[in-house]
Amino acid sequence: MIWKWMPLINMMFYLGREASKLWKKICMETFVELQLLAEKWTFLLAGLLFQYIHGLAARGVHYLHRPGPVLHDLGFVFLPELGVQRAYLSETLFSIIFFSFVLWSFHPFVCHSKRFYTVLLWLRVLSCLVVCQTLRILTFYSTILPGPNYHCREGSPLAILPRPDNIFEVLLLNFPRGVLYGCGDLIFSSHMIFTLVFVRTYYKYGSNRIIKIASWLMVIVQSLLIVAARKHYSVDVVVAWYTVNLVVFFVETKLPEMPDRSGGSPPILPLSSKEKESKAKEENQKLLNGDAADWRQRTQMNGKHMENGNHHAHSEATMNGV
Repeated sequence: MIWKWMPLINMMFYLGREASKLWKKICMETFVELQLLAEKWTFLLAGLLFQYIHGLAARGVHYLHRPGPVLHDLGFVFLPELGVQRAYLSETLFSIIFFSFVLWSFHPFVCHSKRFYTVLLWLRVLSCLVVCQTLRILTFYSTILPGPNYHCREGSPLAILPRPDNIFEVLLLNFPRGVLYGCGDLIFSSHMIFTLVFVRTYYKYGSNRIIKIASWLMVIVQSLLIVAARKHYSVDVVVAWYTVNLVVFFVETKLPEMPDRSGGSPPILPLSSKEKESKAKEENQKLLNGDAADWRQRTQMNGKHMENGNHHAHSEATMNGV
């Protein structure tokens, strides 16, 4: 009767063997990424801290915001209004894009088709975000427009923030309510900054063409939903489209190109002494087997390759008039 359980037993052995391989791969990848993190942690920490500074700036402009009549907008004319009950559609799509990108950025830990180092990828992403958010802060503090969102309009108790009782009320951003119900930080859309940076990054370092096409379609839908939900004016989305793309292009030209791990490029980290010894032994073995190319230096003269000894004799003959 044991033969009936053989398929299940074989499957359990197979799963155990594959799980062991996966665990070894995760450990090895973690070791490499931790070494990179030890080198780049100051830049990553600065990028993460700037996310808080950006939130602090958005919180501060809310104190300066004054509600008024919603400005005339072509997007509001042509796109049907989602309303308060369906405004969540915009945030839902943004959450899908955001968390999908975060999960994908860590896929080298478990997948064999790894094209990048996660630490270096997030270093580039945060660099783009910091530049875009800096421009955004300068823009929405220059001219504070009346917010088109429902909680920012005249008559809403959330449109004007009362004077804070203490500094902690400002520094803590009244999280999460203060983040979800902000007003005044309009030009240009922060949601579009994250969406465009993430999609452009996947378009460059991702490998699935269908997902690339689908991601750009999601960006277009996200743009329309932001306006339809009345979270931003159309100008906020339009400015984000060309500003973020120009910033990403500029940052990519300034940062060194990230090594493509799938192309057999040399490792980004120095080899250990054991790895160097192993590599030297392999090269010596190739030389003994005759697999390596001829190491003797050759000089090309008159379209022919000559060895050093023949070249020396030819030179002497030429000097003697032969």
